Amino acid sequence: MKKTFLIAIATLCTTFAFAQAGSGFGIKAGLNYNGNGDYFNSVENAFENPDKNAGFHIGVYGKLGNRIYVRPELVYTSTTSGYDEGDLKIQKLDVPVLVGAKIIGPLHAFVGPSFQYILNSKFEDVTIDDIDNDFTVGFNLGAGVNLGKFGIDLRYERGFTENEISFINSNIVNVNDRVDTRPDQLILSFSLKL
Repeated sequence: MKKTFLIAIATLCTTFAFAQAGSGFGIKAGLNYNGNGDYFNSVENAFENPDKNAGFHIGVYGKLGNRIYVRPELVYTSTTSGYDEGDLKIQKLDVPVLVGAKIIGPLHAFVGPSFQYILNSKFEDVTIDDIDNDFTVGFNLGAGVNLGKFGIDLRYERGFTENEISFINSNIVNVNDRVDTRPDQLILSFSLKL
């Protein structure tokens, strides 16, 4: 899995080199409104949906094409999801590879896969026993507006790959409790073409 992620990063860097000679590249940052998946309580045999919380992201992007384009991105993302037992905090690298098209004027829409590598995860003061996969795949779907060098977009992201965190026994959670780490979020981004 880590080799696949490294290949995706190498492909992204190569694409950035072409993007600089072609359509352009830039920086981006913004806010995430995130909730990960359900918390499964093994004692009560019950599921709990998370409270959604704000997070943030910052990164770079490249763009190839004009009317129809490919836009790879490399983004550091920090999210938090709230549960009765505590907050799940995740830091990850996202590599969305978006295909988009201009619709009318400055308005454009896009869709594409998002490759995610989890850098760190923490659940309150509980020791995390195991996370199924550090590398996961999801998708992005959204629309945006470009005004000169400035852009703003709103997208929805959802993880495809099932991925759970299990815990070591503590006084807060039980050893068989687990949380689905797949992202389910709205992302508001501001970008600047360099």
